[in-house]
Amino acid sequence: MADELTTETPETPEGSEEQAIKQRKNGLYQDVSDELADNMKSGWADTELHDLAPIAQAAHTAARRAALSARFPGERLVIPAGNLKTRSNDTEYSFRASTEYAYLTGDQTQDGVLVLEPTAGGHTATIYLLPRSNRENGEFWLDGQGELWVGRRHSLAEAEQLLGLPAKDVRELPAALTAATGPVRAVRGHDAGIEAALADKVTAERDEELRIFLSEARLVKDAFEIAELEKACASTARGFEDVVKVLDKAQATSERYIEGTFFLRARVEGNDVGYGTIAAAGPHACTLHWVRNDGPVRSGDLLLLDAGVETTELYTADVTRTLPVNGRFTDVQRKIYDAVYEAQEAGIAAVKPGAAYRDFHDAAQRVLAEKLVEWGLVEGPVDRVLELGLQRRWTLHGTGHMLGMDVHDCAAARTEAYVDTTLEPGMCLTVEPGLYFQADDISVPEEYRGIGVRIEDDILVTDSGNRNLSDQLPRRSDEVEAWMAALQG
Repeated sequence: MADELTTETPETPEGSEEQAIKQRKNGLYQDVSDELADNMKSGWADTELHDLAPIAQAAHTAARRAALSARFPGERLVIPAGNLKTRSNDTEYSFRASTEYAYLTGDQTQDGVLVLEPTAGGHTATIYLLPRSNRENGEFWLDGQGELWVGRRHSLAEAEQLLGLPAKDVRELPAALTAATGPVRAVRGHDAGIEAALADKVTAERDEELRIFLSEARLVKDAFEIAELEKACASTARGFEDVVKVLDKAQATSERYIEGTFFLRARVEGNDVGYGTIAAAGPHACTLHWVRNDGPVRSGDLLLLDAGVETTELYTADVTRTLPVNGRFTDVQRKIYDAVYEAQEAGIAAVKPGAAYRDFHDAAQRVLAEKLVEWGLVEGPVDRVLELGLQRRWTLHGTGHMLGMDVHDCAAARTEAYVDTTLEPGMCLTVEPGLYFQADDISVPEEYRGIGVRIEDDILVTDSGNRNLSDQLPRRSDEVEAWMAALQG
């Protein structure tokens, strides 16, 4: 990584007096001559972009802001994108805009803030952004976030055309918020500077109500969101195919080869993975969130791959398949796998408009409880097992969750609007039952120990029932074997 000279972060709008250079302690250039500074100010072509078309979701983000405005009349609403976070010393983590901000604007740039100012008829929405790097004060080549270091950003005029919103310099916003009067609500946890400017104006209770509303607003997906989830699932399916084709290389290395293979697909076709990939081989499949991915991949074991591509618009898939590393299930593996498949089939069948949200979980858990009683691992009857939750020793987790811009989407929603609600067309959720027999569980036969199976698909509630968005990938055990054989030639 190149070693830059940086100026102090600009605190005043573009065109203000030049800023002092912040010298890197051990940088090779400790100053800038007047001659070089003057030279860098000129000789640059005008690269302003004109007549830009609005982003694809501009109409949808406008409708989302209108719904937000109607919910909180007369109040100023502040929704930040967030800031860069330091990874180590002077390197940062990749930036991912806050879900609330991206949902309402379609923008993904760091330091952005959406502000809805109350008016007599609703609100006026303004997006506050960093303008293009200043060429007069040298910011564009001296600052660590200047254009010559991290790339060009849109001008405010360009942003207005793309997003369909008036755009202003975000460096002016803290002072404006500090001086503002009247009730304010803000989304917390993303921008400490904005929160400091609002410290005496907001309350935790009002801010939580805003967060809950924005979470519940995403429960039913619009047409743009559904198309993005379809795209995410299609890319994810291709990522699973990529993994199957290189299982021989994974056996020669580790689970990280699997993680890296899937990540390549996510970066080529999307923004990133939607969450840390779980590439769990052998007994690691019994650890629900195994993301170390540093274990061996052995023929004869199962691979539990839980992974999802996040699209460039930040919608993620969440899919799990449990695959025999050598392409063939053993008898015991197949027995356990088929039980989970049967449970998932029951869960998916329960997803339909008007059904209780909990129905798919209850249906899948009943099947698994029946299998555990049938296998003699727990004493029946099945209703007793379910009432006492005895199956949970081996099923462990809930059977699914809402899905969207966050892998566990809408998590701040009220219980009555989420797990205690009824399903509506446009809701998207995962159905993901599993059975996990820990390697040290002496309550089960030795041949079960170390086997973990989960099957997960992304299910859209439709007017007439449901649609499996991730059905490009086989689920039945014999179909999984045939699919793997075909991919591996």
